[in-house]
Amino acid sequence: MPSSPRPPVVPAFRGETVRQRIVDLLRGSSLTPREISAEVGIQEKEVARHLEHIRKSLQSAEGRLEIDPATCRKCGFVFTKRERLDRPGRCPVCRGQSIAEPRFLIRMRGEEAG
Repeated sequence: MPSSPRPPVVPAFRGETVRQRIVDLLRGSSLTPREISAEVGIQEKEVARHLEHIRKSLQSAEGRLEIDPATCRKCGFVFTKRERLDRPGRCPVCRGQSIAEPRFLIRMRGEEAG
């Protein structure tokens, strides 16, 4: 008994990529990595890697990723010179581990800061 031919497998429509969804979110409001993770549906530790790529891509698109740096909740130290986009583990001043997450926003050239 010959079996009937199987229908061809068609991949599901994916829509936007993860990075496109992150860009769309950050154009509207300032978000922490945890908030981005929840909205996009990826792990929080993956967000920094995507943001780094987005930051490089925006330079050629005449935009920029604005960063409100992480701060120590204990002593108030602000991590202004930090290049990495993930949250620091501890404060270099007081060694406290209660660190407020950085916030990210995308601003295209010509948009005013507000």
